[in-house]
Amino acid sequence: MNTLARLARAEWGPLFLTVRGALEARRLRAIPVTLGAVLLTALLQFAQNQPWGYGFVQDIGSVQADEPLGLALLRTPLSLFVPALDLPVWGALIQILVVFGIAEICLGWWRMLVIAYAATLAGTLYARVAVMLGPDHPLGLPATDARVVDTGPSAAVVGLAVFVAWRYRAYGTAAVVIVSMAVEVTVKGNLAGREHIAALAATLVLCGISALRRRRRRRHRRPGGSRAGNGSGFPPIRS
Repeated sequence: MNTLARLARAEWGPLFLTVRGALEARRLRAIPVTLGAVLLTALLQFAQNQPWGYGFVQDIGSVQADEPLGLALLRTPLSLFVPALDLPVWGALIQILVVFGIAEICLGWWRMLVIAYAATLAGTLYARVAVMLGPDHPLGLPATDARVVDTGPSAAVVGLAVFVAWRYRAYGTAAVVIVSMAVEVTVKGNLAGREHIAALAATLVLCGISALRRRRRRRHRRPGGSRAGNGSGFPPIRS
């Protein structure tokens, strides 16, 4: 039991302390954008299940690979918060509350939104390219997938989970997420699973860019020695 506790502390200790500290200090005021996202998702779910609201929600937040690219790009940001009709909405709400909330505390709300959008956009663009490649290509998809409605926060959740885990050195958690997405593609091989892999690829690129930027900042700080770090090696709480 002590061994498991030590492993858990090493994996999630800094992340847990950051999240707990923010919630103890500010309560729900630490995650205002996340709470707004949960509310928006619930409202869109309610609207799209009404006769008067289904068409409206599809017009503003539904993305398909056979649509014009410009229209798809306009709809993609809101598509994160339109729950898939064939999945229970509570799953999407819990994903947003937990993963978006942790990311908002650890990264700040604007970084959270940038990473979430980048991951979702990567999946959306991959779907278009994959349909063009066709089912005979290893990365391709059948033409029927071009008409699949592509909405929901899952790609953003995957991207945020990996980025936060990497940022706080919870490498085992990041590896579990990546492996589970690979297994999903192997077992199902559907559009959603492949989009998750595209989202992971985009997130890993962002991790690399972030690492390079932090390395450059450290190099600039060394000669003068006037700016000291916080000693922990982890980023400060941002909300």
